[in-house]
Amino acid sequence: MALDGDSGSVMSRKAMKAELLDAETELRLAYAWRDQRDEKALHRLINAYMRLAISMAAKFRRYGAPMNDLIQEAGLGLMKAADKFDPDRGVRFSTYAVWWIKASIQDYVMRNWSMVRTGSTSNQKSLFFNMRRVQAQLEREASQRGEQLDRHQLHQLIATEVGVPLHDVEMMDGRLSGSDYSLNATQSVEEEGREWIDLLEDEAEQAKESFESSHDTDQLRVWLLDALNGLSDRERLIIRERKLREEPRTLESLGVELGLSKERVRQVEAAAFGKMRKFLETNVREVQHFL
Repeated sequence: MALDGDSGSVMSRKAMKAELLDAETELRLAYAWRDQRDEKALHRLINAYMRLAISMAAKFRRYGAPMNDLIQEAGLGLMKAADKFDPDRGVRFSTYAVWWIKASIQDYVMRNWSMVRTGSTSNQKSLFFNMRRVQAQLEREASQRGEQLDRHQLHQLIATEVGVPLHDVEMMDGRLSGSDYSLNATQSVEEEGREWIDLLEDEAEQAKESFESSHDTDQLRVWLLDALNGLSDRERLIIRERKLREEPRTLESLGVELGLSKERVRQVEAAAFGKMRKFLETNVREVQHFL
C-alpha cells in the first residue's frame, strides 16, 4: 500500500478491506521477503497489517498531530518491522510489528510537539507519554485519602511510579506545561503593540562599549611599544623572538645566535619582562591618578 498521496480515510478503507493472514501464510511471506526480497510478499504483509498500524495511530490523536501524518509514521514503522523481522524466532509478525509502529509514532509526536526538542532518552519518552496519566491517578488516590499533594510531592511520587530521576520529572513538567510562542507576536491586541522580541536585551557590544574597548586596546598597544623601546637591542630581540612570533624560538637557538648560554638567555628575558612591567605599572598609576 502506498503511503504517499492517500488521505487517512482512503487508507483506512483500504486497510479494512485487506486480507487477514493466518500464521502459516504470514510465515511464508516473511521468508519470501527475507530470503528472496520478494516485493509482492512484502506488500501483502504490509497491507494485511496496515489496519493494525492505523488503529495504533488513532490512539495518539490527542497529542494534536494530524491523523494523516500519524498514519504515515505508523506505516513507516510497519515497514521497518517487516524489514527487520526474523521468522525463525517463532514470533508472530503482528506481535513484533507493534513495537516498531509504536516507536515510530512516538518519535514523530515528540519531534513535533514543540520547536524545542522535548527529549530522546527512554526516561524522557516514558515521561512524555505517561506523566499526565500517572499524575491524574496519584491525585485521584490522594483525594480519596483526603490528602492534597503539593507540586514537589507530586513530582517525587511520579518519579517513583515511572522509575525515573526527579529532575527528569521536573524538566518534563515544564515542557508539557508550556507552549511555543512567536517572539514577533505583539504584547497587546493593538495593531501597533510592541513585539515580545523588543524586550530581549541586545547582547551585541554597544557603540560606547565598542569605542572604549577600541580606545583601551590602542592605548595598551602604545604603552607596549614604548616599553619595548625602553629595552636594549638584545633584550628587544629576545622578547620579539620569544613572545611576538607565531612560533617562538627556543632559548637554545637564541643562545647560539647571541653567543650566550641557554640559562643566560632566560635571565635576560626575565630582566626584560621586569623592565616592561615596571614601565606599564607606572603608566597605569599615572592614568588612575589623572582620573
